[in-house]
Amino acid sequence: MNERCAVCGLKFAREDGYFLGAMAVSYALAVAFVSLLAALLWAATRWPVERAVMVSFLPLALVTPILVKLSRVLWIYFDRLVDPND
Repeated sequence: MNERCAVCGLKFAREDGYFLGAMAVSYALAVAFVSLLAALLWAATRWPVERAVMVSFLPLALVTPILVKLSRVLWIYFDRLVDPND
């Protein structure tokens, strides 16, 4: 990840451990993704819920890099909203 924004010069990581909160956001996004996909699989196939959840973890492996980047962006937006000074 870049240290600063190439356009505005915003420093992305304000301090050590800055993106720890992004891990919680990433977890929430992953849970929402798996839950939604499992519900759709269950509704479409009427598999047991356990099977639908296990199968929905396979696509999660493919979208994890996207979720990680998205969670960092959301964390930066949230942090700037709460504490805009820096």
